[in-house]
Amino acid sequence: MKKITSCLFILVLALSTILAGCGGSSKTESGTTLNVYVWTEYVPESVVEDFEKKTGIKVNLSTYSSNEDMLAKVKSESEGAYDIVQPSDYMVALMIAQDMCEKLDKDKLTNIGNMDDAYMNPSYDPGNEYSIPYLGGAGAIAVNTDIIKDTITSYADLFKPEYANQLVVLDDFRAVIGMAAKSIGYGMNETDPAILEKVKEKTLSLKNNIKLYDSDSPKSALIAGDCTLAYCWSAEVALAMEENEAIQVVYPKEGPYLFLDNWVIPKGCKNYDAAMEFINFMMDAESAKMVGEEFPYLNPNKAGVALLGDDFINNPAKNPPSDAIAKGEFVDNIDTDSLAIYDQIWTELKK
Repeated sequence: MKKITSCLFILVLALSTILAGCGGSSKTESGTTLNVYVWTEYVPESVVEDFEKKTGIKVNLSTYSSNEDMLAKVKSESEGAYDIVQPSDYMVALMIAQDMCEKLDKDKLTNIGNMDDAYMNPSYDPGNEYSIPYLGGAGAIAVNTDIIKDTITSYADLFKPEYANQLVVLDDFRAVIGMAAKSIGYGMNETDPAILEKVKEKTLSLKNNIKLYDSDSPKSALIAGDCTLAYCWSAEVALAMEENEAIQVVYPKEGPYLFLDNWVIPKGCKNYDAAMEFINFMMDAESAKMVGEEFPYLNPNKAGVALLGDDFINNPAKNPPSDAIAKGEFVDNIDTDSLAIYDQIWTELKK
């Protein structure tokens, strides 16, 4: 009888283990490892550790510096290598078009009510079928007013020859070429070859002014005094301002480059329930507050922003003004032939 009972126990245990691994399970088994691929300096270790402690799920965090790097890496790996990625708006649309994303089970996202409606139901993913916004911001200008005495108001100002070798810019071809296009009255998503020829000429005229390309931590060059001007994310300006009060943020009169980064589950994810649990955890108000304290980007989590208080809400670098957002522009997907032109411009600029 003992032997029969033991066999039955083992059979039941094995069956329950199999069922626990099925997509319909509501609770993730402790000891699961999530492979999460995110932007550099964007997800606080303290929040990840809090998630691990509360769930027993281990998070293996790796980072990238551009959407294109992320896409190439995900495509080069076997399906299911990553459980969560963090693409920007236009890249979400591209991944959806290429059938690279799993649909989200909204029933598992109990914190979705914390999100600001202004950032939900975006054009690149109607109904948020595949993505949930995480953080966003603007391509702002940083000015060290101890050194730069001129009044900077626009992207066009950054091209002045007197600023030779003073500028740190994002290591992002769509951001930099788009900024050059806006500086001469065009948009960030131009595809007309004749217009792109003008954009190319303008972009290449910036070469002598660029001292450094850095998307990971452009604030470092500002804080160290190596660069006196920057074209970088608004949150990087905010962090630099905390170290040096002479650094100020400017939103260009042409309207800034806007972005919104998102949580997405890649096709073939091996730990779907755990991935959903992580995304839901990141939408918790306290988690969003912790994120905002360390990385003060535009935060679409209204419950988290309320906890951050007036210091965050009233800081224009941390919380871009509504008039700047209203004038801003998002990057869109463009056709392959146009992308080849952008790539050629970028190659010439950096050589």
